[in-house]
Amino acid sequence: MRIVKRIGYGLLIFLASCLVVLSVPRIWSAINSKNPPVGYHFVIPGYLAVGLGIEKLIDMNPAVPSDIEVIKDIEYKNVNGKSLQLDIYKPKVKTKPGLLVFIHGGGWRTGKRSDYKVYTVAFAKKGYMTATVSYRLLKDSPYPACAEDISDAIQWFYKHGEQYGYDPDRIALIGGSAGAHLALLGAYDWKKSQPVKDSSAVQNSPRHIKAVVDIYGPIDLTTSYAQNQILVTSFMAHPYSEAPQIYKEASPIQYATKNAPPTMILHGTSDDLVPVIQSDILKAKLDSLGVPNVYYRVPGWPHAMDAVLRVNEYSQEKMNGFFEKYLN
Repeated sequence: MRIVKRIGYGLLIFLASCLVVLSVPRIWSAINSKNPPVGYHFVIPGYLAVGLGIEKLIDMNPAVPSDIEVIKDIEYKNVNGKSLQLDIYKPKVKTKPGLLVFIHGGGWRTGKRSDYKVYTVAFAKKGYMTATVSYRLLKDSPYPACAEDISDAIQWFYKHGEQYGYDPDRIALIGGSAGAHLALLGAYDWKKSQPVKDSSAVQNSPRHIKAVVDIYGPIDLTTSYAQNQILVTSFMAHPYSEAPQIYKEASPIQYATKNAPPTMILHGTSDDLVPVIQSDILKAKLDSLGVPNVYYRVPGWPHAMDAVLRVNEYSQEKMNGFFEKYLN
């Protein structure tokens, strides 16, 4: 019995110690509320914090208020019988709002447009029209298929503002991870780099993307990180040694010019899937070009950090300020 009690006491002490240690980032963030929320540096402590109730995850399927109309399954493109669709979240407002287009991540191989419902609903509540877009995944076709799809979706949005009631001259692209990569390609005019097949994206439009938000996206696929990352090499369908030009062509950094739209960057400093130096590179490039930008390095957080509620709330707060400045 004594041994059992000692084990029980030991477990209680261990759990109490975990609670104290894992509460430090939240306490620190509460004291320093003007700074980005501090994370746990390693993935396992983050999981423990969630398991012990110290951190909360976002609601992936929030309720849609009655004053927001959802128009689902709008086909913007059909490729060999495959229907590519988007959803629109339309607040009941009298004036034409700006449009926020959210592009999901998933390593170019997984994910679905409903993954960003947490954002589409939240920003529709703020009076923006929001949308989410599906695109061809790796199982359908490697690069450049999904980049073509996003470029075509942008052209579709330019053309249908009057029909759905948003201002096509005030469109922002927002993406996370692979979705951020595609958002940046779309915002930085990747479509003009070369002729593409099965795409209307090469058609010139007098309109341009007004702003873009990059949430921990890969920026330069020619770096050693990307050359040896299985997600990237699968997406490219060739090892870097065989096709370095394709890796360069697929890198958003190649299309950043002085005419690039205002850019917001969010990245966790402990991201080991897409290293934070990728965002550092983009920040330096935009600064050298004089492109308006804002960069939030969020300390101690790994990839997919905005799945945690307080990071998501921080991200939404910063995005809201960015859109108020550059989209309205």
